[in-house]
Amino acid sequence: MTKTQTIPATITDSEAAASTAQLLTPVVLGLQALAVNGKQAHWNVRGANFIAIHELLDTLVANAQGFADLAAERIVALGLPIDARVSAVAEKTATAVPAGFAQWQDEIKAVIADMDAVIADVQAAIEGLDETDLTSQDVAIAIKAGLDKDRWFLFAHVAE
Repeated sequence: MTKTQTIPATITDSEAAASTAQLLTPVVLGLQALAVNGKQAHWNVRGANFIAIHELLDTLVANAQGFADLAAERIVALGLPIDARVSAVAEKTATAVPAGFAQWQDEIKAVIADMDAVIADVQAAIEGLDETDLTSQDVAIAIKAGLDKDRWFLFAHVAE
């Protein structure tokens, strides 16, 4: 029986792959944090708009998990590992989401603040990937489009 070894062939330049991983890793970590903190907000939201916000946060969490998976799998497809363990996420991210019960307006503002931090990392990835890896840039652009939409849905609840 022969062993076949498959080597990723999406980027042949190891420096370009490392650069891509460096740009996408903060995106993965931020999205993982957004998923966890979005669920925290989901469980503890209170007030008149409870059910709408509670359900919307579930959608946001599912989307954040999907986006994190997309970015992480791109890094792995380039032949590099990703460390998105809870300890790595906690070390590299922060949150505005409170630990306990909070009124729906406060939860939304906190989640939007967390989203804005992730969106900034995604935008940096988009700009940085322009010269090195257009396929990964497309991944980042798709993630940004989804985050922008989720942010809009949340922001519509507190817009005046």
